Amino acid sequence: MLEARALYKSFGETRALVDVSFTLAHGKVLAVLGPSGSGKSTLLAALAGLEPPDSGLVLWGGQDLTATPTHQRGFSLMFQDFALFPHLNVAANIAFGLKMAGHTAAEQTARVTEMLALVGLPGFEKRDVNNLSGGEQQRIALARALAPAPRLLLLDEPLGALDRALRERLLADLARILRATRQTAIYITHDQDEAYTIADQVAVMNAGHIAQLDTPQALYRQPTSPWVARFLGLDNILDGQARAGTLETAAGSLPYPGPARGPVQVLLRPDAATLGDTGEISLRGRLTEKALRGGLQSLWLEVNGIRLRFEFPAAVALPEVGASLTLHLPPSGLQVWPE
Repeated sequence: MLEARALYKSFGETRALVDVSFTLAHGKVLAVLGPSGSGKSTLLAALAGLEPPDSGLVLWGGQDLTATPTHQRGFSLMFQDFALFPHLNVAANIAFGLKMAGHTAAEQTARVTEMLALVGLPGFEKRDVNNLSGGEQQRIALARALAPAPRLLLLDEPLGALDRALRERLLADLARILRATRQTAIYITHDQDEAYTIADQVAVMNAGHIAQLDTPQALYRQPTSPWVARFLGLDNILDGQARAGTLETAAGSLPYPGPARGPVQVLLRPDAATLGDTGEISLRGRLTEKALRGGLQSLWLEVNGIRLRFEFPAAVALPEVGASLTLHLPPSGLQVWPE
């Protein structure tokens, strides 16, 4: 339903969008993921009509919307600061777009009731938005954005102002609501966990262009470049030389049956290592650090002066820091990019 075709946008010498193209089917959610300054918010502004592209097209169902004003596109926006109207109560905030579109008072009341039930806040119609918690304000902002039944919902880091525990709870609710309503949406974020949770597809942006567009599973399992891998936290990347059946790296010689030859970069997946005796690839070194993070624990193994990070379930018993340790990886634990 939505198509971005070869979008370019520059601000002076800064190229904010560079040949950005993608399609988004009805009822699907696209997360746009990237570091600060990668072009995420500029892309959202171009799609919404808030910032016209220098060139390229924005289409909906094949119709060119590039020159269509924002209020005529049938899109809704939701921002990090929620932008609720402080002088209006909850019901009036949610009904604002409906009122502007000419819906009757009865239609507005019915839709407000429906939206409050959807976001889990029934009976909040007469509440003062200034007295709501951050989580409640976020839900009211979402209800207001969904009330007009937009063709496309654009969310610009909507959970960024909330603390982590609340953000995780509301993210699960938001994902459920978008899927229950089959709402087509684009979700801007710098947090990969948010992208993985909410999206059917993820576009990773870097310096204005889309570095990779994939499903969350494929993105994590097969990053298409060392830059994408590092951005996703997969930072065990070594320079190497590929020869017949072998990869020569600073961490030692690794068996490799792949076709690459010459200079390469090699990813050792942090989630692929085991402590047992199985696995064609062995890494022996010294355990220099370990840390517990919820249900996972990380360890850092120093191999020939190179520090590598690996992850294990929290229940796995690890040796003490300073101990010698051998880890094993299957061939699938390696990914190789020609340099």
